[in-house]
Amino acid sequence: MTSKRTKLQEDTHFRVLRILQENPEMSQRELAAEVGVSVGGMHYVLNALIEKGLVKLGNFTAAEDKRRYAYILTPRGIAEKAAITKRFLERKIEEYDALKAEIEALRDELSDDVVPNGTGRNG
Repeated sequence: MTSKRTKLQEDTHFRVLRILQENPEMSQRELAAEVGVSVGGMHYVLNALIEKGLVKLGNFTAAEDKRRYAYILTPRGIAEKAAITKRFLERKIEEYDALKAEIEALRDELSDDVVPNGTGRNG
């Protein structure tokens, strides 16, 4: 079974890969803000994705005489993003189903606790 930390890490990688596929020229600071992690944390995530061969570093010119990096998904990164997307979606559907069941159970509890005149059983 996958640990909670591993799921959280995979969710972060999923979000980063998803954002980078649409916006490869985002800065680490912008990515960090979008994903909700620190800039240092984003630096760590990007390095991990680069080491795994999922993202490669490219250059682009942001303005005159100013060079910045672009984080480009590799073919392997695109394939991994698809696999992570599938796992992410399966997990979210499980969470949604569990939440729906919990909501129904709470509704049943409320309806059991309320008598027709609107007062509780103990009132």
